[in-house]
Amino acid sequence: MKIVLTGGGTGGHIYPALAIGRYCQQQEPNTELLYIGSDTGLERDIVPKAGVAFEAIRVSGFRRKVSLSNLQTVWHFVRAVSRSKNLLRRFKPDVVIGTGGYVCGPVMYAAAQLNIPTMIHEQNVLPGLTNRFLSRYADVAAVSFPGGEKYFTKSPKVVYTGNPRASEVIHANPVAARERLGIKNDVPIVVFVGGSRGARALTELMIAMAPLWQVEETFQVVYVTGAPYYETTVTKIQKHIDKLKGKLIVVPYVDQFPDLLAASSLVVCRSGASSIAELTAFGIPSIQVPSPNVTNNHQEANARRLVEAGAAEMVLERDLHAINLSMRIRKLMGVSPELLKMRESAKAIGKPDSAQVIYELIREMKK
Repeated sequence: MKIVLTGGGTGGHIYPALAIGRYCQQQEPNTELLYIGSDTGLERDIVPKAGVAFEAIRVSGFRRKVSLSNLQTVWHFVRAVSRSKNLLRRFKPDVVIGTGGYVCGPVMYAAAQLNIPTMIHEQNVLPGLTNRFLSRYADVAAVSFPGGEKYFTKSPKVVYTGNPRASEVIHANPVAARERLGIKNDVPIVVFVGGSRGARALTELMIAMAPLWQVEETFQVVYVTGAPYYETTVTKIQKHIDKLKGKLIVVPYVDQFPDLLAASSLVVCRSGASSIAELTAFGIPSIQVPSPNVTNNHQEANARRLVEAGAAEMVLERDLHAINLSMRIRKLMGVSPELLKMRESAKAIGKPDSAQVIYELIREMKK
């Protein structure tokens, strides 16, 4: 089987695409992959490091306001469609899968014109403009959240598949995470994380909360700051780290982060689609702090879906308050049935078989 993957701009588009490709290779070891991405996006570095063949095209996004630069965007799109057709004719894929981002547009459109079976995968509750546009050309639209089907009325087939990142993390090793961080097996863990690069608002929250933790806490606190914020965070709270005698661990990042998630009792984090897929795969309760700096405010929509399901609580960035949040965490981590209910709800909406569902759809499209 030969599969073209496309998607870019953020890891939220790239990692699900790679997860789909890896799962197909696990099921059919002779599967060949080609990733077509932007010449300036993160995928240019991430994909080759993952051992997947990569080809770049030049694309740019439309400005929402009337602008002369949109004429250049149209020109880039036309040229990218032409290059995509050449790449597709050369590779001869059985299926083309797009996971969002501007780069998907010309690749998926070219595939449709060449009558190659196509699938789009949407990670968020609110779909991006590119996937909405492509839904009329794709043979299948796969959505990560129940109810996401309603946004793809022009697609001939819409399927709730979940996010394939859930399938990749489900075999994580929580014991290994505890060993790496020196945390005993019987100690509950509360994790604060702002993403791989960190988040300023969550960093400021971590710093403000550090003086509030006590040696007597019945749980372990782990701050994952992201490399850009690590030195600043440690410098500002070193005296509190020392005073807490190991109860507060601060790290810039965690190798094999799914291992730490699997070991956690509660996570405070952003509301990216991949993070939510991983949390629900394990059934981990969370306090969601959606980023307000994303297109269509889609992270808040993601978080609200978890809250509606009873799997999480949400605090908007403008409402963050260190004292209130620390009190809430203590209550949840105490003898409270709320955390157990959140865990059960998170597990109920998890989709750890997502990659298998998508693989079966690919096989059907291939016939």
